[in-house]
Amino acid sequence: MQELTADFVVIGSGPAGQKAAVQAAKLGKKVIIIEKGSHPGGSSLNFGTIPSKSLREAILDLTDFYHRSFYGQEMKKREISINDLNYRLHKVLEEQRGMLLNQFSKNQIEFLFGTAHFQAPHELLVVGEKGEIKYQIRGEFFLIATGSSPRNPSHVPFDHKRVLDSTRLLSIDRLPKTLLVLGGGIIGSEYASFFSALGSEVTLVDKGASMLPFLDQEISLHLQTALSKIGLKFLSGKVVTEILLDHQEVITRFADGTELYSEMVLYALGRVANVEDLCIEKAGLSLSSAGFIPVNSLFQTVVPHIYAAGDVIGTPALASTSMEQGRLVARDAFGAKTHPFPDFYPVGIYTIPEISSCGYTEQQLNDLGFHFSIGRAYYYEIARNQIVGNDPGMFKILFHTETLQILGIHIIGRAATELIHIGQVAMSFNARIDYFINQIFNYPTYAEGYRIAALNGFNKLKK
Repeated sequence: MQELTADFVVIGSGPAGQKAAVQAAKLGKKVIIIEKGSHPGGSSLNFGTIPSKSLREAILDLTDFYHRSFYGQEMKKREISINDLNYRLHKVLEEQRGMLLNQFSKNQIEFLFGTAHFQAPHELLVVGEKGEIKYQIRGEFFLIATGSSPRNPSHVPFDHKRVLDSTRLLSIDRLPKTLLVLGGGIIGSEYASFFSALGSEVTLVDKGASMLPFLDQEISLHLQTALSKIGLKFLSGKVVTEILLDHQEVITRFADGTELYSEMVLYALGRVANVEDLCIEKAGLSLSSAGFIPVNSLFQTVVPHIYAAGDVIGTPALASTSMEQGRLVARDAFGAKTHPFPDFYPVGIYTIPEISSCGYTEQQLNDLGFHFSIGRAYYYEIARNQIVGNDPGMFKILFHTETLQILGIHIIGRAATELIHIGQVAMSFNARIDYFINQIFNYPTYAEGYRIAALNGFNKLKK
């Protein structure tokens, strides 16, 4: 066993852990990162954000998805194998892992593999795969950034072939002809759209009335309409009671007495914090009733020198927000000038079509009693969209009727997750809707959708 000391000990090398470690190193601190998995990057790089988005791009490219509106049924559809998808996925993962290790080395961050167990508030052990104690580490500050995993109830017969969670889905050896997705959240909706684009017969089931219920309702409806056109079926108001493995198919039964048959099932009903091996009680910590580590606005736990960030603290559980949480943790721990975590930030959802939002939804503004107006621009109005494929989509801008201040921006369609940042910057400077009217946008671009939507909303005020 090797004894080590550090100014900053980071448990987990996902987005929060990476950025926290690098920031602490830039402040001249001795940093150790401990990673339980077999590769750097945590779940986000190895099983979550990067794999799913890599698969999405591979699917769009290999199926010529964006060319279908030009050539329709006359276009010969290429047969895509799981090997085609995995080749691209593994290439991206290898490059990202190498980049991370190089970044840690360049910043003199000590990177260790093993499972961390707290022994006391300032001490932990790192255990190897065979149960041997590899390191004893004492630290001044700690960050728990261990992420989350798919929720796997004991009554669900998970295997690596037919009943899958989002992690197991990455190791399938064939593309299913029929896929049932349980859960209309981000993960379920993204994978459902991916396999629909591949040509699988996909049914998505959720107990709610719509997919992605936290979205602006108009955007959610627009998504469901677009997905229905590529064959996805959405069934609302259904609660799963039982999943059975038959000889050839999976039988899924619901509380309303119905049942569905499919070749594969993706179970995407929630995630849980990765804390079971940490022995957090020895550090004086416990979980909230929701199963996450409680923190204050500075991401400190009830033990002030121990911080937590990323999925392990619950929502928003985005790679982008986790990165900023981690960076702010390191700056606060070592007394560097910092700022509060932003009140608003973009949310990107990589369904097909993709979605991105920033600010209030129409429903939230109604609940708060705001006097607001709406400007819309549909993708079919934008010349750039006609040129590249005539895909479905829209811009929706919400703004105060009297002050004209922008209150929310919602985009669905191609390049939405890139386009949202224009609106985010405008909102951060408290821009009014006429800001977009008075600016000149390159033509033809998707970005001019901001100007079209702004004019649409502003002109309504004159009537």
